[in-house]
Amino acid sequence: MRVSVIGAGSWGSAIAWLLGNKGDEVRLWARNAELVESLNTTHRNPQYLRDIELPSSVVASTSLAWALQGTEAIVLVTPSIAVSEMAEGIAECLGTSSDTPPNTPPNTPPNTPPNTPPTTPPTTPPTTSSNIPLVLLSKGIETPTGTLLLDVLAAKLGTPERLAVLSGPNHAEEVARGIHSATVVASQSQKTAAFFQGLFATPTFRVYTSEDTVGVQLCGAAKNVIAIACGLASGLGFGDNTTALLMTRGLAEISRLVTQLGGSPITCMGLSGMGDLVVTCTSKHSRNRAFGLELAAGNKLEDYQSRTRMVVEGAIASKTVTNLAQLHGVDMPISTLVRGIVWENEPLERAITTLIERSFKPEFY
Repeated sequence: MRVSVIGAGSWGSAIAWLLGNKGDEVRLWARNAELVESLNTTHRNPQYLRDIELPSSVVASTSLAWALQGTEAIVLVTPSIAVSEMAEGIAECLGTSSDTPPNTPPNTPPNTPPNTPPTTPPTTPPTTSSNIPLVLLSKGIETPTGTLLLDVLAAKLGTPERLAVLSGPNHAEEVARGIHSATVVASQSQKTAAFFQGLFATPTFRVYTSEDTVGVQLCGAAKNVIAIACGLASGLGFGDNTTALLMTRGLAEISRLVTQLGGSPITCMGLSGMGDLVVTCTSKHSRNRAFGLELAAGNKLEDYQSRTRMVVEGAIASKTVTNLAQLHGVDMPISTLVRGIVWENEPLERAITTLIERSFKPEFY
């Protein structure tokens, strides 16, 4: 199967590695020509996951039209702020053809990657431009509209039943090493969810399905905000009790938002909720937790992103999530604290005092 992976960051590279090693022909799109050249000549990403060698069945290009030519499935892995732009580009390119771009290797068939343990093959999807299945791996909410990203894609691409979202406790650094992981694919169409379940599933990457696209998307966006709070608390010298407090109460406020917007509260206890929250709030691989540590040291968002060349999705989500919460009358004090510190120059001590001095409430409200 030919699969287009749009985005060559750490997660996009890990997914390309996973699909390529399953035997799929992967066309990997990236903006940066130097990055593409390195991917095609050394089979390594010089910026992310540098020690992971991509199979030869993965070929990169800066041409979106070429990456989408003849595709049977699209995997969108750009930062959330780029999803709307990429949707417009995909809509323009679907159904068109493109000559091989200059920075793409000659049209020789890729070598067959090493055999991998058999998995259930996905059903061959439709190939018309309006029906090519697309799965979103980005975690966030559109700025400034507050629109969920699947809704953005549906508005620009149509045929919402061919759209899905994948989310879970999936650090790219571990998935690309074959470390046992699990994830969830949500779609309003059971057929689409089952298709992507078959596409991604391997003996070390277990894929579950869900119909709760709202809950899965909101959990994926909001947990990054709580991870910043956990990193901040750790950097300020608080202990494990505080981390547990922030994670548990953070999950409660996420669940309130999910329920208010029509999602299922049980989703918050699953892989996209509790699972992703645990790994993002505690792992050394978490860029959101790491950014929280930077905040505690007095550093700014621009400096951290410039140094790491990574987008801190939780920083953006602290605005979009709290905007949604305010619009729908949902109480999200931890997310509001993070927003105040990151975007509104709220002094750390005053922000923490405000949170601590909140009035007592029942545990579940």
